[in-house]
Amino acid sequence: MSTPDVEKKADGRSSPELEAGEHLFDNADGLQRRLNNRQIQLIAIGGSIGTALFVSIGNGLARGGPGSLLLAYLIYPCVLALVNNSIAEMTTYMPVSGGFIRLAGHWADDALGFMAGWNFFFYEALLIPFEISALNLVISFWNEKVTDPGPTAGICIAVIACYAALNLLAVRGYGEAEFWLSGGKVILLFILFFFTFITMVGGNPSGHAYGFYYWQNPGAFKEYISTGRLGRFEGFLACLWNAGFAVVGPEYISMVSAEAKRPRIYIKTAFKTIYFRFALFFFGSALCVGIVLPWNNENLQAVASGESGSATAAASPYVMAMSNLGITVLPDIVNALMLTSIFSAGNTYTYCATRSLYGLALEGRAPRILRKTWSNGVPFYCFLVVMIFPLLSFLQVGSASAEVIVWFSTLITGGGIINFLVMNITYICFYRACKAQGFDRNRLPYKGWFQPYGAYFALCFQTCVALFYGYGSFKPEWNVTTFFQSYTMQIVAPILFIGWKLLKKTRWVRPHEADLTWEAPTIDRYESQFTHDPPGFWTEMGWLVGYKRSKMHPDD
Repeated sequence: MSTPDVEKKADGRSSPELEAGEHLFDNADGLQRRLNNRQIQLIAIGGSIGTALFVSIGNGLARGGPGSLLLAYLIYPCVLALVNNSIAEMTTYMPVSGGFIRLAGHWADDALGFMAGWNFFFYEALLIPFEISALNLVISFWNEKVTDPGPTAGICIAVIACYAALNLLAVRGYGEAEFWLSGGKVILLFILFFFTFITMVGGNPSGHAYGFYYWQNPGAFKEYISTGRLGRFEGFLACLWNAGFAVVGPEYISMVSAEAKRPRIYIKTAFKTIYFRFALFFFGSALCVGIVLPWNNENLQAVASGESGSATAAASPYVMAMSNLGITVLPDIVNALMLTSIFSAGNTYTYCATRSLYGLALEGRAPRILRKTWSNGVPFYCFLVVMIFPLLSFLQVGSASAEVIVWFSTLITGGGIINFLVMNITYICFYRACKAQGFDRNRLPYKGWFQPYGAYFALCFQTCVALFYGYGSFKPEWNVTTFFQSYTMQIVAPILFIGWKLLKKTRWVRPHEADLTWEAPTIDRYESQFTHDPPGFWTEMGWLVGYKRSKMHPDD
């Protein structure tokens, strides 16, 4: 094993040139930049597509109806696009290990970095058993006995073993696996989009062109908790909370930036395309789900309520719709692709949890031993800690898969919103530092629009979401379980922040004191070694199948 150490790496060589395959100047720590352009772009896509778009989105439909769902998936992605606008500017300039976690500690407050790191770590680590639970639920489409204790335990063991094997490989192996798995996600989404369009215009066994029938019967806006206008508004809020769990993406690009080749080019492209992905994937999915299935479908309502043993034959609203239309074969194909999609999401969460813990260790916010990496750049001890969390998936053995999924998704949504709050706060501090030090933002690889107003708006909006996300625990009467599911992360985060601040006596970084140089020289030196133009995404795709591979540069 090797321990990352800046001084140890500066071995006296004055030239920044590297030999092929050498990674001495990749980072100021033990991670290695091996992810190429096509891998990064597919990882960026795959990070934003998971169980939520195929299974959990049905919970929003069941509680708010198609109209509320579509509005929520229009509004929330626009807010998150503002967050992306902020984190893209910082990350493309400073693509460091630990991503936005370490940026928060250096440009805002060390206590904020501590809180952000542990919040993101637990958020990602708890998503792993969530995905394993969802995997088991989807497999039950073919045989409901899979949800029995024995088969459930067997599936958990097999999936955990696969995650371990993939994450012990060098990051290039992880990137290649995610490239193919994420490609399957994109194919699945387009299959579902085409399924929606073809069936709604009459291309189904009954020949009925149902169009937007379910928007009229049972209706576009469902009452939730209360009745009347208040109930319909609460239905919209339930959809907004659902979108808060489902709509993600910028944080994953930030985390892989430290292991990306040519990060100021490839990572910039990944951030810029996220706006298009928000519009296509999330808005399109919300529209399609509301078209193909009514919110009063019995199986849909049963899954949303987490009833024991309910709807195990078809957890996805799309599969429910196919069953209603009498369509065969296609549900098997969709479920098979959904399995690869859910597996991929869990694999990504394992990777991000490992790297976030490593970033904490680099800054002294986690035990020093966690800084150690294998020669292939994998933070081995961090990986061992992360692999404890998938064991929580064995909770399914004593409870229905659907119930476990609802519990996990409710618990961790607050943590996801806190991640975005940290990004907004960090950007505001970064922006003020640039102004105070006369740092020209036009020099940056990516300059965000509408700043700093976009960051302020996103901060206010998502603060409201974090505070009111669990209001349902107070209605119609106090529910202790629901309260702690909804507010655990919101309660823990301030405790982490205040505790570290008191322990270490940290203070907010003043704008004129912020280190805007930091690891920039290391990154500049790394990128200066390339003497040829970077290959585009489609060029690398051509190399993959052998097209013009002879023109491939050794560094690529």
